[in-house]
Amino acid sequence: MKSPYYHKKNFTLYHGNCIDLLHKIEENSVDMIFADPPYFLSSGTFTCQNGKMVSVKKGDWDLSNGLKKNFEFHQEWINACKRVLKPNGTIWISGTYHSIYQCGFALEIAGFHILNDIAWFKPNASPNLSCRFFTASHETLIWARKNKNAKHTFNYDLMKDGDWEEDQLKKKGLQMRSVWSINTLKPSEKNWGKHPTQKSFDLLRRIVLASTNINDLIIDPFTGSSTTGLAAYRYGRRFIGIDIETIYLDLSIKRFRELDKQLQQIKSIANDALLHRHTHKDNLIHA
Repeated sequence: MKSPYYHKKNFTLYHGNCIDLLHKIEENSVDMIFADPPYFLSSGTFTCQNGKMVSVKKGDWDLSNGLKKNFEFHQEWINACKRVLKPNGTIWISGTYHSIYQCGFALEIAGFHILNDIAWFKPNASPNLSCRFFTASHETLIWARKNKNAKHTFNYDLMKDGDWEEDQLKKKGLQMRSVWSINTLKPSEKNWGKHPTQKSFDLLRRIVLASTNINDLIIDPFTGSSTTGLAAYRYGRRFIGIDIETIYLDLSIKRFRELDKQLQQIKSIANDALLHRHTHKDNLIHA
């Protein structure tokens, strides 16, 4: 394995092609993969940004190579992911209708067992400026396990009874359903810049907590600004992120350092409070 682009305990970034790097990771070693692969939209399409119509050109990595080659790409990276997943490991794939059906078909060809498709509804989605079709306000997430007969991780009780107040549709004490109402990025998530397909922390928080346990290893082969990694690190998981663009790896590092600083401050405050309680207790004993 090549040297990491960045490494701190439980948070590692690699620069390069994810297919090449996945082939160098130990087989059957990964607990969960979250992937947000290219949607191949940067070929003349438009979107709404701040109320204006702008060209979609995310980067050369998002340029379409035609239907056949796009599908072959999805097959190749999905097969590379399957090799590194543990027998009971799972994979999440995010996408729009431009890519998600190809990914779902590629998963089935590779022998994955699809567990759920999740509709991520975005209450604050951008409007449709053409007024010729329905406003796109959701993405689809596919959740699949490597082997059909394996016992995958699903933290059911946490999903059912946890605090998910960011989701207007989730009722406490009821089973979590497959439609999630989660806003897009908060302003604080763009403090250091923004990846063009950056996912919200609330979304990745839910995915990480739903399908992994503490100390599990999570990989994001298209890590971008590493929201997956931040959620993994925040909740005690180990993380490896891969990207071909150093500009986004640098953004990932800035975001990680900000989170790590916040966590260290919380830890320091907690330690001070604990020390204060012990000192107060000792004083009472010796009074």
